Amino acid sequence: MTRIAALRAHRLPASWLQRDVGLVARELVGKILVHGRRAGIIVETEAYRGPEDLASHARFGPTARTSVMFGPGGVAYVYLCYGIHEMFNVVTGAAGDGQAVLIRAIAPYAGLPDDPAVGRGPGKVTKALLLDRRHDRKDLATGGLFIATDPALPAPPIATGPRIGVAYAGAWAAEPYRFWWRAHPAVSGARKTSTRRKR
Repeated sequence: MTRIAALRAHRLPASWLQRDVGLVARELVGKILVHGRRAGIIVETEAYRGPEDLASHARFGPTARTSVMFGPGGVAYVYLCYGIHEMFNVVTGAAGDGQAVLIRAIAPYAGLPDDPAVGRGPGKVTKALLLDRRHDRKDLATGGLFIATDPALPAPPIATGPRIGVAYAGAWAAEPYRFWWRAHPAVSGARKTSTRRKR
């Protein structure tokens, strides 16, 4: 049995993703993002809380692009950033919440070069796993695009700090909604942690 085939028995159900975005973003670190024959260990995430979060796409309410964020959790949200990079997000929470988790970095697990830089950054995540906007709104509970747990992996030490590139969001930019595997070489951003209280 291949590593990918073994992961299918440990696929995360939609109900696991239909929880609060902060909890899901933290617990996704150390899980495996699988697309076809390629897979990466999630080592860095960012939580986007909903319409009240001024760093979130949901702040504008449901639009043609963001309506997926307002559905029930357990589906993908993929968008184009700056006309260059496609970004992969996991919609979380209940219908109407407008929550999503950006997958900022992955480490090689299967079907990828043994190089920590291959998925170091959200634009590289999609390139490494061959994901693009055709995967927007895909159901992560079925098919060849899913998230799983590998019981053989150690529990990662989690660090928390502010999100990256959201200075426009005012006080929301300082919220500790970024989570990463402490000291992992595949993490994309600064390793500075935060002691600010989470909402």
